[in-house]
Amino acid sequence: MQLYIVRHGIAIDREDPKCPPDPERYLTEEGVEKTAQVANGVAALGIAGDLFLTSPYVRALQTAEIFANALDYAKQKIGRTDLLLPGAEPSHIFGELVKDKQASSVFLFGHAPQLDDVIATALASKKHLTALKKAGVALVELKRVSPPIGTLVWLATPKLLRRAGK
Repeated sequence: MQLYIVRHGIAIDREDPKCPPDPERYLTEEGVEKTAQVANGVAALGIAGDLFLTSPYVRALQTAEIFANALDYAKQKIGRTDLLLPGAEPSHIFGELVKDKQASSVFLFGHAPQLDDVIATALASKKHLTALKKAGVALVELKRVSPPIGTLVWLATPKLLRRAGK
């Protein structure tokens, strides 16, 4: 299984007086624009997804929808799961993934450091090996989904992926 792990784009700052509660924090205009450029970069690499799963928080869902547009994935098929919320036990998402036997290319959308925990779990590491930037993407190839045995194939910064889309 190819597992693409995507951190949400730039969201409204927590310190902004107009900032809503954390679950409702949304992407800024810059966040939408840069995330779309990153998604186009991923599309330019010829990548497609069979399954999209996202944290239910607004900024992660918006990021998933932007990627769905770029990768021709139906927005109504995007699955929401609490297993990608900040603080969720990272190993549990792999139990969810094993249920979908047909998916060979999966996109997960969520938050830091939760997604770095997911990557570490996939690589059988007890500590973080990555630090995803906002709208950054990692590809982990899973030889076994649950319990996971994976290899980090690549980790790309948003800047690199934006360039790939030009």
